[in-house]
Amino acid sequence: MTDYFEVHERDGAARLAELRLDSPVTTPALVTDADRADDADGAGQGPDAAPEAGVAHPVLSDPGSGWATEPDAPEGDDSRLTILPARGFPAGTPDEVQDAFEPEYPDVDFPSAAVVSATTATDHGTDAYVLSGAHGLAGHARAFVDAMIGVREAIPPDTALYLPGVATPANVATLVYAGVDLVDADRAVVRGTQGRYLTVDGHQFLEDLDELPCACPACQQPREEFDREDCARHNVNALAAALKTVRRRIRDGRLRDYIEGQARHEQWLTATFRRLDQQYAYLEERTPILRQAEITAATEDTIRRVEIQRFAERVTSRYRNRFDNPLVLVPCSARKPYTDSQSHGQYHDAVQWRAHKVSMTSPIGVVPQELELTYPAQHYDSVVTGRWSANEIEFVANVLERYLERTDYPRVIAHVPEDYRPICERVEESLGTEFTYTVEDHPTTTDSLGNLASELSGELKYGKRERQHNTVRAIADYQFGDGAGDALFDDLTIRGSQPGLQAHDGDGNQLAVVVRPYGTLAFTLAGARRWVESDAPTKRVEIDDFVPHGSVLAPGIVDADESIRVGDEVVFEGPSAFAVGRAEMTGPEMARSSRGIAAHIRHVDERD
Repeated sequence: MTDYFEVHERDGAARLAELRLDSPVTTPALVTDADRADDADGAGQGPDAAPEAGVAHPVLSDPGSGWATEPDAPEGDDSRLTILPARGFPAGTPDEVQDAFEPEYPDVDFPSAAVVSATTATDHGTDAYVLSGAHGLAGHARAFVDAMIGVREAIPPDTALYLPGVATPANVATLVYAGVDLVDADRAVVRGTQGRYLTVDGHQFLEDLDELPCACPACQQPREEFDREDCARHNVNALAAALKTVRRRIRDGRLRDYIEGQARHEQWLTATFRRLDQQYAYLEERTPILRQAEITAATEDTIRRVEIQRFAERVTSRYRNRFDNPLVLVPCSARKPYTDSQSHGQYHDAVQWRAHKVSMTSPIGVVPQELELTYPAQHYDSVVTGRWSANEIEFVANVLERYLERTDYPRVIAHVPEDYRPICERVEESLGTEFTYTVEDHPTTTDSLGNLASELSGELKYGKRERQHNTVRAIADYQFGDGAGDALFDDLTIRGSQPGLQAHDGDGNQLAVVVRPYGTLAFTLAGARRWVESDAPTKRVEIDDFVPHGSVLAPGIVDADESIRVGDEVVFEGPSAFAVGRAEMTGPEMARSSRGIAAHIRHVDERD
């Protein structure tokens, strides 16, 4: 249980949090030993001052390690994070040796950190954890990712992870993306004293620089006077600046966009975030199901993002087509949602509700018309070149094939340009079926649109009521699970208009509304009760004996469904209240955290 660390925002495994000392520190943060900082202050910030003085937070207190005898419990206070004494092990020390010297940490009443290894990490009841031998992981993607996942899953979610001796301006964004909260400037300082000038895109040797490509205070002097001590100070300044960028990206929900470009400057960093993508369960649990930040699909690595893979998985395993009309495949548009674009307006004029429209796109895959608002279908922007890469073709073809295997259409019409044809032809061959192609040269030419209209000339239109009902049920399937749409809305009445559809039961009670920014359903109390009583998969949280108002804090959580993700619609039940709201923590976080907002409450009913 921690009293001194609280997570406020999440972006995958990265967190924006607060180390709650006398002078609070916003993490991810650059920290240093408080005694060393005091010495630097005593030197008046002159040439003998520590390079990180004035840049790093002087909040660490490390009384040191001992081998001959068990050290006494250190003294501490609320102004510092005290690292509890432990025996340090070099990287590569066998597990059995580390286990034999496993420390028994004292129970202290001040902010504290326990030293753990990648293989022996466990909950010691401290506020932070220091990963020993961390410097041995730098440059080794597999070892680093395995260590990060092992440690993060072994320690409580509301505790900080400190990675000493590793951070540089180039790698700190990737470290934070993997789950690191605290770093120091030791490596940056050492590299500076070796004459290596560090930047976010790698390093250069000082003797090779004819001018200084930086405007930090250390670089405000003639190049010929800039020495290795100045280089060390620059490196720390560059590291602090890089962390500011990372914190801003977390606040905006766009750290992954930054990582995809920035990490490419060092091979092991590119390998690291790609290996993290292969650890889907680790990232998926920590990635919100919705947010307003746009996904910038500028590289093929975007395809492996959790948000993209999650959407494709849900569309191909949860969505069910409820229309009896043919399927029309169309290309995506630059404007989102697609229906607001000029090209899709032209497709609509030709189709006239006589077919079910599904958009094909990279990196999303396929988007049924009912889910065009649902995150991330209207929250991405991609680079359009008119040419598909082999990986894009493979991914979209795979998603389309799985979609068609699950859905049932009398026939498939592909109203797509030439560069989409290889995708369709691959699916045709795999499924042993034939598509009808209607595009002459471009999808929006008069001849192409005329061909599409002619193919649908004998089809009956489906009405507004059917469209609206199918949209609400499709969103429910996507959001809550296979079959949820029918289980929740068997006697459905729709009020309002697209996109703000309101779902009511046969007696006129409002059950849910489609939330425009995310394309998801938000329940009323009546809808939440129906959800609990239905066969639809339910995300439930058991709370203590109180009536929540505004929000539910983690200490009030008794238990939570492990499938809950940040942004999920959640039902709260306790002896005194029944409520519905949106999760701000994952289910495992709710059950294990002692601080932080677990959820925001929308409606609550006090029980007698």
